Amino acid sequence: MNYEKMLSSSILSEKLKMDTMDCFEKYKPTQKQAEKIIKKIEETYIKMSYEAGEAVGVVAAQSISEPATQMTMRTYHTAGSVVKQVSLGLPRLIEILDARKEATTPIMQIYLDPEHNNREDATKIAKRIKETKMKNIVLEDVIDLVNLAIEIKLDTSYLKDLQMNKEELIKLFNKQIRGYDIKIEGNRIELKSKKEEVTIRDLQKIKLKIFDMRLRGVSGIEQAMVTKEGEEWVITTIGSNLRKVIKIEGIDPKRLFSNNIKEVEKLFGIEAARNAIIKEACGTLADQGLTIDPRHIILVGDMMTIDGEIKAIGRYGVAGSKRSVLARANFETTVKHLTEAAVNGNVDNLDSIIENVLINQVAPVGTNICDIVFKPKKSKK
Repeated sequence: MNYEKMLSSSILSEKLKMDTMDCFEKYKPTQKQAEKIIKKIEETYIKMSYEAGEAVGVVAAQSISEPATQMTMRTYHTAGSVVKQVSLGLPRLIEILDARKEATTPIMQIYLDPEHNNREDATKIAKRIKETKMKNIVLEDVIDLVNLAIEIKLDTSYLKDLQMNKEELIKLFNKQIRGYDIKIEGNRIELKSKKEEVTIRDLQKIKLKIFDMRLRGVSGIEQAMVTKEGEEWVITTIGSNLRKVIKIEGIDPKRLFSNNIKEVEKLFGIEAARNAIIKEACGTLADQGLTIDPRHIILVGDMMTIDGEIKAIGRYGVAGSKRSVLARANFETTVKHLTEAAVNGNVDNLDSIIENVLINQVAPVGTNICDIVFKPKKSKK
């Protein structure tokens, strides 16, 4: 079947033609099926195209901000956790568009490779990922004021689950706690200072340091829950650490996802961060029952990442980096921008919408409109 000939007369873009060709080569549709598919794609392509001169930026801003006024200011409890709440609604959308360094409630979705896609392996990997600190296995603790020592009683069954023995525990204490003699008898640990003079405050500090010691797991992962989605077992975590988790055997690194967009940018690059912004924004709006054309979100994602780094939609990002003095002054901190422009002798060429509206001129609205300049060749004498 000559699919290339069928697509040659199509109105589709070259990229879309190539993608369609790859799909045809994989599934081998009949001529009638291929023609039907091409017709359907062309109809969708025409419907999704915009006329030259349409103000796509203004339409995108209005299309997102108007429904966003209906979003709720709420959080919800994550399954399996009684203390951690996940941001939803307007707080989460603001968090995404402000390009916050840390998500309020970072979450990862971890998919497994085909070999480990079963409940038993998923549970083992989840246990390996979840961070366990000393405070999780302490049954009771006492500060001995007479001998100026710290006594800690541990949950031995929890230690067996972690597969930690006495030697490993002593090695960990010697590495983390300096200047103390450590004795382990059964499930009890005693720490006594080597110094003759030690205060209760010093003992309290050491006790808190002991409680914060990491025994097993990936740092930052507070919870790891195993769920089944269709035919796949998925691990959802509260807390995010892509750099460590991606190295764990059994996970599928190609589908590993975190809602911490800055972390995605650091590990996978700006294109992955752009996709994460689009996915998270679309998901947040969909959770609220708001249907917005994804192209508006894609435009925002492109604007936030167009310079090779994530910029917030705000005074310190996209809006604050506009070349126009009047556009920056119109957004926020008016006096500051006008004063700086006057001192530096900046000139505003009135190229964009905001500055023309401010001085009551017709704004140059419209995407893909350009001036055509004809320069005739000089005749040779």
